[in-house]
Amino acid sequence: MLKNFLLVGLGGMIGSIFRYAASLLIKNSVEGFPFATFSVNIIGSFIIGWVFGMSLKAGGINWDWKLFLTTGICGGFTTFSALSLEGVALLQQQRYGIFATYFIASILLGLAAAWLGLLISK
Repeated sequence: MLKNFLLVGLGGMIGSIFRYAASLLIKNSVEGFPFATFSVNIIGSFIIGWVFGMSLKAGGINWDWKLFLTTGICGGFTTFSALSLEGVALLQQQRYGIFATYFIASILLGLAAAWLGLLISK
């Protein structure tokens, strides 16, 4: 169990460093569109999908690497990747109503929570 925490922690540290580097390297200034965050979310979604796919193959990525790469690095890099993977899983299971509810509620409530946190902090 301790090993899993260490894998996630180390991966999270690396993912967070990559996130910060991306925010410095990617320009955000095209009519205020947040390209850095957008890019990180899309890249993280691609990586988590790729790792998950590789883990399904015979002889593919083992549990330790999957945990390190998905929960650790992708989790530190972006949590949007987890939302994306869970959404894909719901679509594959043809659970369209739950997918729509989860995705729309996550986005809208996430925005509302961020706005509320901002208001409370003032």
